[in-house]
Amino acid sequence: MKSPPAVLFLFLFGLAPSSAGAQSSPTPDPLYQTIQSLDTKLFDAYNHCDLTTIAPLVSEDLEFYHDKTGLARGRQSLLDGIRNNICGKVSRELVPGTLQVYPIAHYGAVEIGTHRFHHPGREHDDAGEAQFIMLWQNKGEDWQLTRVISFDHRPLTK
Repeated sequence: MKSPPAVLFLFLFGLAPSSAGAQSSPTPDPLYQTIQSLDTKLFDAYNHCDLTTIAPLVSEDLEFYHDKTGLARGRQSLLDGIRNNICGKVSRELVPGTLQVYPIAHYGAVEIGTHRFHHPGREHDDAGEAQFIMLWQNKGEDWQLTRVISFDHRPLTK
């Protein structure tokens, strides 16, 4: 019996699913709640062009891989990109039911999901979705986003 590629990838790289994965149990997992809260905080700030809130959530040595624009390195590059290309032009929402969270031993967590982008005033013809993987590093009480992969950008099907 063949394993699905995603499951095989997770096991090969030591990311076997745990109770921190997609939430279906009545008792919320603390790691899942933490990452979900960080995602909400990050993208609420993203949607409102609040770069002051975003900056401490992002590592100075961030690597952001995007299937359409390539690799961007560094916190300042991300902040500049948001300021110049996102503010007032794009909003992001997490597609309900797609968030998955997995622990990374001695580091933090990986967040996987689907996000939907909207362009204010043009929702009817310019919305899209993409998959994402975000690596969060736990630094004591603080968490920082260190790596992002955003891929499979596509228009919403009607």
